[in-house]
Amino acid sequence: MNIYETDRLLAEYLLFHYGSAEEILSPGMELRAGLEFPRRCAQWVLRHQAPGSKRALDLGCAVGRASFELSGGFEEVLGIDFSASFIRAAERLKHEGQLAYERVDEGRIRTVLQAQVPAGLEPGRVSFEQGDACHLREDLGEFDAILMANLLCRLPDPQACLERSRSLLRRGGVMVLTTPCSWMEEFTLPEKWLGGRQAEEGAGEVRTLEGIREVLGDSFQLEMLAEEPFLIREHARKFQWGQAQVSVWRLSDF
Repeated sequence: MNIYETDRLLAEYLLFHYGSAEEILSPGMELRAGLEFPRRCAQWVLRHQAPGSKRALDLGCAVGRASFELSGGFEEVLGIDFSASFIRAAERLKHEGQLAYERVDEGRIRTVLQAQVPAGLEPGRVSFEQGDACHLREDLGEFDAILMANLLCRLPDPQACLERSRSLLRRGGVMVLTTPCSWMEEFTLPEKWLGGRQAEEGAGEVRTLEGIREVLGDSFQLEMLAEEPFLIREHARKFQWGQAQVSVWRLSDF
């Protein structure tokens, strides 16, 4: 079974996207900087969107938190994810505003929590669909902004995904990429890695940012480079702590 279709991983991501500090952190932990990562990713898009922007794409949207956050600044937001269970959860959150799930505390001990769409957003502007980021449907249209949050190093063909983004983004549009650069063979064959590899013929090393720049070419300009921490709780005493590289790209308007 695909790990992204399991109830446990679905619950972890619902907690990741919608959990409060009290729900996620055990007493005494000082890891708050990694909370609300999807909201922070959406803020990068909102800060850099071009005037008059109306349509945004959240590619690899998981259970939808960043998509909902983008609804505060765009008239239409489309969230796409490969996981059917993630999309079902996002749809329920859109229509019902909340979704009960179980947080793992220890072994078989669970706590029931409620994921809730934050107040002040516009869920009615958001739609979700299941899709493959490397083989998107042809009739998606154009977007003023694209967010790919921690997606690239989980794709079998990240180059194909980035190349398609050029046709999806309007001239002058913004694309925000975040990645922990965790290239692993279980997700991506080494010859498809954008970074974390040796250059051809052993001519030095290729880091992920260089690989992205090479694929995007001169039509995209790098506007901002930053770091964002993120925290995913597995249970009360085990957390995934990561540091995502944020790059903000602008498609030239000529």
